[in-house]
Amino acid sequence: MQRALIVLGLILLALGLCWPWLHRLPLGRLPGDINIHREGFSFHFPLMTSLLISAILSILLWWWHDK
Repeated sequence: MQRALIVLGLILLALGLCWPWLHRLPLGRLPGDINIHREGFSFHFPLMTSLLISAILSILLWWWHDK
């Protein structure tokens, strides 16, 4: 558990340091993300972004588990 928390902390640190470049990625604005804007109401559901992140994390965890 300690190792996993240290790795998670390092990942969050790296993401924080790389944020000026990461926010330019189209995550949250991919085709398939649901955006509804009406008068006095807006709804955003990042469906494709969630699927993409889930697939990437699944592959990384599968690769990490086999080592």
